[in-house]
Amino acid sequence: MSDQSSPHEATEQLDRDAPAPLHAQVSEQIRARILAGEWPPHYRLRSEPELAADLGISRGTLRRALSTLIRDGLLVQVRGRGTFVTSTAIEPSIAQKLTTLSEDFARQGVSYTTQVVTQRVMAAPPPLATLLDLNPGQSVLRLERLRCAASGPVAWLVNYVRTDLAPGLERADLADRSLFGLLENDYGLKITTGRRTFTATAATGRIAEALGVPEHFPLLYLEQITYLDDGRAIEYSDVWIHSERMRVTSLLSRR
Repeated sequence: MSDQSSPHEATEQLDRDAPAPLHAQVSEQIRARILAGEWPPHYRLRSEPELAADLGISRGTLRRALSTLIRDGLLVQVRGRGTFVTSTAIEPSIAQKLTTLSEDFARQGVSYTTQVVTQRVMAAPPPLATLLDLNPGQSVLRLERLRCAASGPVAWLVNYVRTDLAPGLERADLADRSLFGLLENDYGLKITTGRRTFTATAATGRIAEALGVPEHFPLLYLEQITYLDDGRAIEYSDVWIHSERMRVTSLLSRR
């Protein structure tokens, strides 16, 4: 982690005397970071004014560089949210409210319990630090929880929360309270947007044991990054869901 470049360092020095135009140099430097995994899938680039200022180039030049990478499928722009590194997997857009499992359970009247397994502060590992816009070595709260309903264990959750935005969170009681509710009510943070991806995966090791399923049992895996109203990333989570005990439903609308 210590040898990773800061996510705030956009690129290496540009050679203004080189025959290659500036926009081509920028696109190649960004491409190298993506292919090396330094900017992982779902990483949100800094805003165009910030990137252009860091590079000492015009926004027009930067846009030409980004356009090349968008055309090549390495970046995607989402209106009102920014430019993201794309995933290599097929990833349809799913429209749904940014609610948590506990909020969904409460709204549906489902009785559940939450067991906090781990709640400790640690240095954010790469590429997590990059996804949360942290510098290498900055701390996050790692939170591991097991959520159970009447039918048995339904979800294993691992959250990473920026401690610079929520100091002291490691001392909070998260067995009886929603993580998002605590961040919003106790810390005054306004969580407004997020990005979720769903994939299928096989249960292994510790997760299989926690969910009470055999090795290679099919699970639904959810990855999520959430953002505050000012655009800062606040939380990253990995969630493994028991596929026979819980289904994820999306309410969709056409246009």
